[in-house]
Amino acid sequence: MATHFATDTTALLGRTLRHVTRSPDTIITTAVMPIAFLLLFVYVLGGAIQTGSGPYIDYLLPGILLITVASGISYTAFRLYSDMAGGMVERFQSMPIARSATLWAHVLTSLLANMVAVAIVVLVAVAMGFRSSAGVLGWLAVAGILVVFTLALTWVAVIPGLTAKSVDGASAFSYPLIFLPFISSAFVPTESMPGPVRAFAEHQPVTSIVNSIRALFAGQPVGGDLWIALGWCVGILVIAYAAAMVVYRRKVS
Repeated sequence: MATHFATDTTALLGRTLRHVTRSPDTIITTAVMPIAFLLLFVYVLGGAIQTGSGPYIDYLLPGILLITVASGISYTAFRLYSDMAGGMVERFQSMPIARSATLWAHVLTSLLANMVAVAIVVLVAVAMGFRSSAGVLGWLAVAGILVVFTLALTWVAVIPGLTAKSVDGASAFSYPLIFLPFISSAFVPTESMPGPVRAFAEHQPVTSIVNSIRALFAGQPVGGDLWIALGWCVGILVIAYAAAMVVYRRKVS
């Protein structure tokens, strides 16, 4: 059964990856907005924002990477909606393939595409002056956090991809996710925020994830933020996966 699932998922993954490679503008579009934020905040607003010692781009980049992922997962919902609306999912279900392979192919495609977009944003940040003191293990830890974060949000994206009534509805869910880093420590320290806003910012998932990545990039001890960040990511992943599978079974039953 496991071999059957892996083989089917790999075959369908090849199909969805071909769609991405034939439309590379999706990855480029995913990276454009975060790069625009980098340019805006570093060269226009950065001089007015106090974050302590060190270049502002070093402080800014972790939040921009999360925005990159949040922007990219909207394409997952769009591609899944297109397969649902076009009858491709029903066609796959009539074939002797593992039922969940269709979803996993979309999820893994999202993961690969988003990691490429993240790499593009990091390269642009390096060209703009970003520098990291992290060693190999630090970079691997950052990559691991981003992978789990991407998987969590991608499974969230699967739900509107399955249930949306229109293309706009399938992708619109990502807007609040893109906005969430603005009410966190991604752009400014939370200490500068009014009381209620600060309380929300310090207890929402983006802040702990951003703080963990920022500490890893700086080669500093991460502390409890790492476990809080992983707890948020794994919790969202488990809940979103369970909800997506329930919705999927109802759709194909």
